[in-house]
Amino acid sequence: MMNEKEVSTLALQLMKIHVLLDSVTTSLNPNVTSFFHVTAADVEPTNTLTIETNQFFSDDGLEATELPELTEDNSYYQVYVNGVLQMTELSTYTPGAVGVGSLTISVTENSSALLQGTPIVLKVVNFEPASEGEIET
Repeated sequence: MMNEKEVSTLALQLMKIHVLLDSVTTSLNPNVTSFFHVTAADVEPTNTLTIETNQFFSDDGLEATELPELTEDNSYYQVYVNGVLQMTELSTYTPGAVGVGSLTISVTENSSALLQGTPIVLKVVNFEPASEGEIET
């Protein structure tokens, strides 16, 4: 046991962990899913178009059954109307299965109408990053 005099003479030190990292390899691993819809009727300015999950079809041409979740801080979605990328603020994406998931597009008063037969593409990208490296302590 140390006495009081010995304790008071110990020097203060900053303690830290020493780690050596040789190399790191990081891969992003994007998971891209595309959905397609063709408008069934005109959508006039100041109206909204809501497309339910089962109104989309997927890359394989089958009816969509679920819209994927967005991974927090590691994903995004894009909406294309007639092949043109749209501003994010004009749409609302809700992931989920039939009866839950949807995409809502606002047709602003300064826009022209969405005509019947207009193609709409929804692209959802989720990243699944992975890093590998050798650590020595």
